[in-house]
Amino acid sequence: MSRAAIATPGDRPSPRLRPGKRATLGDWLRWGEKLYAKHRVAFGQVATNAHDEALYLLLHTLNLPLDSKPAVLRRKLTPEEEVRVKEIFRRRTEDHVPAAYLTREAFLGEHRFYVDERVIIPRSYFLELLPEQIPQWLPPGKPVKRAVDVCTGSGCLAILLAHRFAEARVDAIELSPDALAVAKFNVARHHLAPRVKLFHSDVFDAVPAVKYDLILSNPPYVPTRELRGLSAEFKQEPAMALDGGKDGLDIIRKLLRQARERLQPHGVVVLEVGGLRAAMDRAFPELDLHWLHTEDGEDCVCLMQATRLARWGHRNL
Repeated sequence: MSRAAIATPGDRPSPRLRPGKRATLGDWLRWGEKLYAKHRVAFGQVATNAHDEALYLLLHTLNLPLDSKPAVLRRKLTPEEEVRVKEIFRRRTEDHVPAAYLTREAFLGEHRFYVDERVIIPRSYFLELLPEQIPQWLPPGKPVKRAVDVCTGSGCLAILLAHRFAEARVDAIELSPDALAVAKFNVARHHLAPRVKLFHSDVFDAVPAVKYDLILSNPPYVPTRELRGLSAEFKQEPAMALDGGKDGLDIIRKLLRQARERLQPHGVVVLEVGGLRAAMDRAFPELDLHWLHTEDGEDCVCLMQATRLARWGHRNL
């Protein structure tokens, strides 16, 4: 989480913060880090480490800029601010409420989104792949005119598509009415309502017949049996946004089946599938899935072209 990446000066041990002690923001940061360790907080929804996430929560709770200078760590908190900070850390570490649900916001790059418990917290490799890698698979010099985000959740990926492809009309599909309400709010906040159209639909079932240049999705892909093993933080996200069925491929199978009739001849489907790379290769060998490279080496986003998908026989579904 780069927006709150101030380095903590020195290696002093974390202080014991007692009622009435006027501690600095840096003291509270170190105290918060100890709480994260004590309660074995899980990361991956907002930040990847205790320092960055605790700092983010501090700055947000105190209404300070997320790009504050290191000098902010010397700022002393008022008694009222200390009460607010203690409560936010209690909810994060003892109740394991994800940070994004506490602050009601999440970021993908420079873009900020409203989130709450109705939607999965935005986190996606598409932020890394949309600027350059994915467009390389589309005809050069031919603008993307129609794109769709299937299982849009908060609407974040549909919004990224609209920002990346300035001439495109973007559809955003979601089965959950609650999530769709959040997506509608975010689309309006980004002033994209004229270009991003929302559909309440199970994949393409209730979407008018349109052919797309680009079909993108970060669908539910966690095998049902694995949901029980998720950390407390991830269990607070909507199960509907995570549960991919017995083998994790239920929604993906339906999406690929319907996508065959929804792509332009030059179009591509791009899916983010987490830990299902081996399962995808086994299930769909004829599709010759191309796995896009990501900086962290996870390479869990696959791409397939319309020509390959069109030749895919019904017996493979």
